Amino acid sequence: MNLPGDLPLLTSDAGLEQAKPTELRRVCLVVLGGESFAIDLRQVREVFELESMTPVPGMPASLVGVANLRGTIIPLADLRQSLGVSLSTTARYVIVVRHDAHQIGLLIDGVPEIQEIVAENMLSDSEASIKGGHRFLSGLVRVENRVSGMLAIPSLLASVEDAVMEPSISES
Repeated sequence: MNLPGDLPLLTSDAGLEQAKPTELRRVCLVVLGGESFAIDLRQVREVFELESMTPVPGMPASLVGVANLRGTIIPLADLRQSLGVSLSTTARYVIVVRHDAHQIGLLIDGVPEIQEIVAENMLSDSEASIKGGHRFLSGLVRVENRVSGMLAIPSLLASVEDAVMEPSISES
């Protein structure tokens, strides 16, 4: 029995679900050593062509030097070895990423691409770890017909900072 004000449920309405707003995340797709990786666009400051780099002695292997970007010294990291990708390519560009007050330039092979990713195409860190995740990856994203690792910028910056703070071990 229907109470006054209650509308009967129509059979044609029963199968329809309410449309849920799809969560979109904008990512910057970069190529490192021929492999594709994604970075949350909110963490990207800018991209520039690498014209010159100044090596800094005594730095960890992942920190290859610094660049001067309009008067700001940007530490440069080459993540290819840390991520286990090919070292055969030459990085021509730098993507400056930030988290909180920290920023670093990552050497990349080419000009990045911006994509919008829907929530269904993002795999969480727990799903990514099952598929061979890495400490610098926070998950996987599916873009068109390819899968890219989502770089975990906070973990990356913390790792670089820890490596810089470690006392260097001198070889005998």
